[in-house]
Amino acid sequence: MSLRVPLGIDDFRKLRESGLEYVDKSHLILELVDKGGVEVVLLPRPRRFGKTLNLSMLRWFFEKRQEDLSHLFEDLSVWRAGERYREHFQRYPVIYLTLKGAKQETFERCWAALREKIVELYNQHRHVLDSGQLGEVEQRRYKEVLDGTASEAVYGRALLDLSSHLHRLHGERVVMLIDEYDEPIHAGYLHGYAPRILDFVRTFLTEGLKGNPHLHRAVLTGILRVARESIFSGLNNVVAYSLLRSDFNTCFGFTEAEVEALLEKAGRRSLLEVIRAWYNGYDFGGAVIYNPWSILSFLEGQDQDPLPFWLGTSSNDLIQKVIEEHAVTLQPALEVLMEGGELERVLEENVAIGDLAQNEDALFGLLVFSGYLRAEKRSRGHGEQPAHALKIPNREVRLLYTGTFRRWAEARLRRQGSSMQRLLAALLSGDAAGFEAELQAFVTGVLSYHDATRVDPEAVYHGFVAGLLAALEPGHQVRSNRESGQGRPDVMIRPAQPGRPGVVLELKVARAPRVSLEQALDDAVAQIRARDYAAELRASGAAPIFALAVAFDGKVVRVRSGEPG
Repeated sequence: MSLRVPLGIDDFRKLRESGLEYVDKSHLILELVDKGGVEVVLLPRPRRFGKTLNLSMLRWFFEKRQEDLSHLFEDLSVWRAGERYREHFQRYPVIYLTLKGAKQETFERCWAALREKIVELYNQHRHVLDSGQLGEVEQRRYKEVLDGTASEAVYGRALLDLSSHLHRLHGERVVMLIDEYDEPIHAGYLHGYAPRILDFVRTFLTEGLKGNPHLHRAVLTGILRVARESIFSGLNNVVAYSLLRSDFNTCFGFTEAEVEALLEKAGRRSLLEVIRAWYNGYDFGGAVIYNPWSILSFLEGQDQDPLPFWLGTSSNDLIQKVIEEHAVTLQPALEVLMEGGELERVLEENVAIGDLAQNEDALFGLLVFSGYLRAEKRSRGHGEQPAHALKIPNREVRLLYTGTFRRWAEARLRRQGSSMQRLLAALLSGDAAGFEAELQAFVTGVLSYHDATRVDPEAVYHGFVAGLLAALEPGHQVRSNRESGQGRPDVMIRPAQPGRPGVVLELKVARAPRVSLEQALDDAVAQIRARDYAAELRASGAAPIFALAVAFDGKVVRVRSGEPG
């Protein structure tokens, strides 16, 4: 059978009243009520993991209104949990604000988008203006916001003022729900106006959340806990529950049991292993979590082959920019990750976007909290900060890394009048002269002399070549430092099917005047033959098999064909 999949619908009421498939996440309400001592809750999660739908659910549950909406919740876990939780149903005035859509290329456009968001919010609560309970100054400010003539200071205190009006009118303190609070901050860093937008967002949130006597509870969602930039400076009532913590860990994304139930309903349970490989792999506070957008997108159609649904819709501009800007220093780590390995890192829950250029830990934190790496907690000694094992979570996300690096490499090859297609064609045909020309163009377009000498040159070149060759997958497996014959070749390219070309690469760095390029090539060829590096390729049925020795001296590259043995 086919499911009625709510793809792209993030309004909880519309989803429920349309009879669409819904995975019950109303235990989020239970957990929030149980944490009654926490006034402001921040729930950072990757994009497309259900944040907007969950906030919409909170709105329809908590918001005071004359219409009875119990039919939306009667068959859900929150309703079965008892009166202690139902006493909060439709009890509070709610301020619901989404900053989604504030991602703009210039500060002026971002600021205009934010003003429109606030105007829309005030218009939703226009009954406050018509209630007759506002003083003269309050009425003037309200009208200025509505007609777009308010000062930046008035916009900055918009949340505080509106919560005060609603509290007075309804006799209950407000529930404040803010979705994608960090989207303008991401845009600011991406397009170079971060300091200006940070000033406003800091004031806006501080005025609305810090010491606000009209606030009952606030829930914020976004991707990151942006603290080092002082967004939450002084806000000691904000508690962030990141995906590293066990609190709220099954409220976003789908659990294994939930995915199995969906596949069962759809009559496609036989595809569970395929689904695991493509969309599983996340660890939220010890719980196994699947990407919900990709699961629903797959179930919406009838195709048996998974596709990278999340990558096609999720905004990953900042991630791609970070990977491209740090390709030189990241390559050794990315090589390990793309080969299915893992890295151990101590992660900070507070990601400082401004530190990405200097701090590798901040960079890996961004990748984890944005959903591009899985983080599994590792035990440490008493008193030590726990470390996390980082891995690429699944096949879908892996495509981001290979695709981003390929585009980055292709752009640099084009600068030298070359192309990735020619480089790979020369490689797989064993054309040493052709491969040398293309690789020389790549190195010239990428490396400065400083890059080639500031760290171990062999490791830098090795990382670049291994990352570059990742573009060959899935038709070929590209692995480095793997056991083969009597040693480890630097790079091995093994075909996914027998009868296709296989290549062994041995990389050497010439250290003139002691070791010339020619001597380095001689050493590499001798090593390929003596250690029988082609053994694994012969066993796999690769044909033909090519061996190439590659020597570097600064930015000069030489390649020689060697008999694979």
